[in-house]
Amino acid sequence: MLHKILSALKLNNVSVYLINENRNETVELFFIKKRLDMRRQKDVHHYNVTVYHDFDKDGIKMRGSSSAGIYSQMTEEEVNDTIKKAYFAASFVCNPFYELPAGKKEELVKMDSSLSINTLAENAGKMAEALFSEDIMEDTFLNSAELFTEKTTCHIINSSGIDVSYEKYTVKGEFVVQCISPQDVETYQDFSYDELDTEALKEKVKQTLEMTKARAQAKSAPSAGEYTVLLSGRYVKDIFDYYIDRSSASMIYPKYSGYQVGNQVQGDNSSGELITITLIAKEPYSKEGIPMVNRPLLKDGVLQTIHGDSRFSYYLSTEPTGIYQNFSVPSGLKSFSEMKTGKYLHVVNFSDFQMDTFSGHFAGEIRLAFLCDGHSVIPVTGGSINGSLLEAQKNLIFSKELQIEKGYEGPYAVKFENVNVAGA
Repeated sequence: MLHKILSALKLNNVSVYLINENRNETVELFFIKKRLDMRRQKDVHHYNVTVYHDFDKDGIKMRGSSSAGIYSQMTEEEVNDTIKKAYFAASFVCNPFYELPAGKKEELVKMDSSLSINTLAENAGKMAEALFSEDIMEDTFLNSAELFTEKTTCHIINSSGIDVSYEKYTVKGEFVVQCISPQDVETYQDFSYDELDTEALKEKVKQTLEMTKARAQAKSAPSAGEYTVLLSGRYVKDIFDYYIDRSSASMIYPKYSGYQVGNQVQGDNSSGELITITLIAKEPYSKEGIPMVNRPLLKDGVLQTIHGDSRFSYYLSTEPTGIYQNFSVPSGLKSFSEMKTGKYLHVVNFSDFQMDTFSGHFAGEIRLAFLCDGHSVIPVTGGSINGSLLEAQKNLIFSKELQIEKGYEGPYAVKFENVNVAGA
């Protein structure tokens, strides 16, 4: 198939291109309660071809692009027709000219992972055992689950000499926890790990079981007003995602973000913890074939790096770093128990939580929270929170306890002051 693609590019006079070849080998398990309902094994090849069309418009050099999927069942004629249509479509995309990254042929990189020691089926068995090990309650249980172990081989080729490839392993899935008394409620969770992290999965299941049991007992919403709010779990990552997005070249070039290297992004009058973020390279190359390494993003609130793909980095005259999907944050200064003092609202699950990259506004409908009046703690449900990270970032507090979420390693909880709550 690769030969067919290269032949079609030459036949259509496409001199600038990028080819992403991905082979995905997976073992997939589907459960109803603890019973294995279906087991499936797949080995799938995908090709994505991006073609670039250079032209002038009003005396300005342009470089349009268009992508197309190529599948292993396609004939040579079908591949040629797909490339031809993509090249024609690229002539209508009026992006200012930019250079593609250049490189050379490199050896296959096999990424270190505890998942690579075993077969995919063995990894699936170990993670399935961890998934159900905490499922020991009577009225609260996993009513369904899906678990995938995957080996992915990525091959990247472009017209500027790049020819690189790597292997990586992941285990991912989702599950639903149900509690039938005193109310019948459900909680959905997903997970993804690059290591055979059975303990992290056990802890996620345990917390979700406890959360769902508490949700079944919650009947009322908190009263409306201003609260000290604690967020925990996957929502902490959403807060940090704001800084990842704002520091990307694709946000800075069109002036959606005013971040520049050296800026104190939390403002000059912060009385809380200053944020440090490290961009983590979970793959050796970006989808464009750019070599990726760990990079400091924020150091005590000061921007260290503008990150992005080749196009927007070229426009800003910055180093193309590739697009990062993973980051880490060091532990905070207070334990989670120390953060839970006085009156507070600890939200553990939202029906929906939104962190707006453009405005800094965050909001979410409360599915389950724990309300403390300074003495007793009760579960509550309903109402919503809304606030501005631009204001809240001046006095953020993070927990010493850490967590591993999809794309994130960092504090388990974050504390905000004076957050508006719409409630009873």
